Amino acid sequence: MPHPSVPLAAGSRVALLVPGSTTYVDLVLALLADGVFPVPLDPALTAAERDRVLAPIAPDLVVTGTGQVEALLDGRRDRVRSLPRGRPIHCTSGTTGTPKGVWSGLLPDEDAAALVAEERDLWGFTASDVNLVLSPLHHSAPLRFATGTLLAGGRIVVPGKFDPARVTAAIAAERPTTMFCVPTHLQRLFAHWDEVGVPDLSSFRLVAHAGAPCPPATKRRLVELFPAGSTWEFYGSTEGQFTACRSEEWLTRPGTVGRARPGRTLSIASDGRIWCAVPPHARFTYLGAPEQTARAWRETPAGPAFTVGDVGRLDDDGYLHLDGRRTDLIISGGVNVYPLEVENALREVPGVTDVAVFGAPDPDWGQRVCAAVVGTATAAELAAHARVVLAPAKRPKDYLSVGELPMTATGKVRREALPALVTGQAP
Repeated sequence: MPHPSVPLAAGSRVALLVPGSTTYVDLVLALLADGVFPVPLDPALTAAERDRVLAPIAPDLVVTGTGQVEALLDGRRDRVRSLPRGRPIHCTSGTTGTPKGVWSGLLPDEDAAALVAEERDLWGFTASDVNLVLSPLHHSAPLRFATGTLLAGGRIVVPGKFDPARVTAAIAAERPTTMFCVPTHLQRLFAHWDEVGVPDLSSFRLVAHAGAPCPPATKRRLVELFPAGSTWEFYGSTEGQFTACRSEEWLTRPGTVGRARPGRTLSIASDGRIWCAVPPHARFTYLGAPEQTARAWRETPAGPAFTVGDVGRLDDDGYLHLDGRRTDLIISGGVNVYPLEVENALREVPGVTDVAVFGAPDPDWGQRVCAAVVGTATAAELAAHARVVLAPAKRPKDYLSVGELPMTATGKVRREALPALVTGQAP
């Protein structure tokens, strides 16, 4: 692999296994301006994990030190705010298998400009914005908000590994205008603010959350604390974005994740899968996985559309409601049970901080529905609520009290680790 000082041709791939920072984001933008594709990855990956993820990506360079970041940025600093010629090669979360690299290729100038304009127009990025980065920058959403801010002429603040006290201090000192977060961040911040007091949040014009279902109580606290009209939820994946939803819309349609983003069209297949038709700049393939790419795409009246396997419903006004992921489906006694529906019902019980529902083998039912619950709610309280709001087949047979759920760094439940909770094995 070449040394960082060796020029990298357009189309080259550079794996980044270093902690996020303002310099990290500058390098991502400078590389993309030259048509070189950064591959942001978790620096905590083991050697075996790294090799498995990178095999189909075949990077031309692997960056593992901050010195390499500086060396790559030297000579490219004048390109940091130039038009990116594509998207970073982000890898899927790997919650249901080996992560896959999402590849959009070099874009024509018109498509490259449309890619930047889409985020700027939706979120209103301007030169006066200050984006507070809470999540690891090797994930797509925080990096997208950070790069969108910089391309609009704003600045970013990267406090480091998430810590409620550190974030609270950054809010006071930096007066951020935008923030992307996951529900776990909000829950930890609110718990901290209950102890030390709520900081002045008046500088915020945009707080967007995604990545996992948000408990209704957390959502309502978010709306209560932050400036009116500033809070949003969006639904998307590493592969692409589907919807955006102001919290005020959610309040009138609890549970929705919004309507299709501009330039996109949603449709629901006969099996319930959600398909999203996208413009040319948002199309992709999975590197080294042509069969999975083929399964992810199909033609629709609105044009080429992709799915990530999620299942949902569209109401008469076009608002999307998620039912879960097809691959998470539990079949208990011949009845289809989507964990997300059961989880949303159990989140209504006082004392539930978080919950994950999963299937475990059962000699009578094929699978039985199980719930791992974080919080103070008792099994009796959970079962009593389930009897009121859920059909018998959807009611968990087992309630497991756990200190925390097995999670990825972006707040997504590692569902492959849940069945081990039944046997008492470490996830």
